[in-house]
Amino acid sequence: MAQEIERKFLVLNNHYKADAHQTFRIKQGYLSSNPERSVRIRIKGESGFLTVKGAANESGIARFEWEKEISVREAEELLEICEPGVIDKIRYEIKFGNHTFEVDEFFGNNLGLVVAEVELLHEDELFSKPGWLGQEVSGDVRYYNSMLSRHPYTYW
Repeated sequence: MAQEIERKFLVLNNHYKADAHQTFRIKQGYLSSNPERSVRIRIKGESGFLTVKGAANESGIARFEWEKEISVREAEELLEICEPGVIDKIRYEIKFGNHTFEVDEFFGNNLGLVVAEVELLHEDELFSKPGWLGQEVSGDVRYYNSMLSRHPYTYW
């Protein structure tokens, strides 16, 4: 079974932008935003994806994830039938130490929110933390994209 192990953090400032080696505009919606099993449609740059995620474990760091690339046309069609609350963001990929951090700067109803994620091989893996990394929010469901689509950051 495919498993995603990631930790999520708030971002303190915009210093990460200078170190980004790639950026992508991302538009994503949810066919199902149920916390036990979410089904996401995403357009990332020039690619489309269908992703299924299971419930997070007790720590909020690991969960089942399955992803399949689909055409952008298919993704656009599926976005039309998604639940209300499409997510719009720019993703910055930053290599730091032995890991790549993905920093998401949100727009629309999530404007002002910037979070960083780092994928790990196991939950207790050590990693170097850049100076712009802030408070960890890995287990806080408010910061899940599926939750942000239903309960946007600007409404908190």
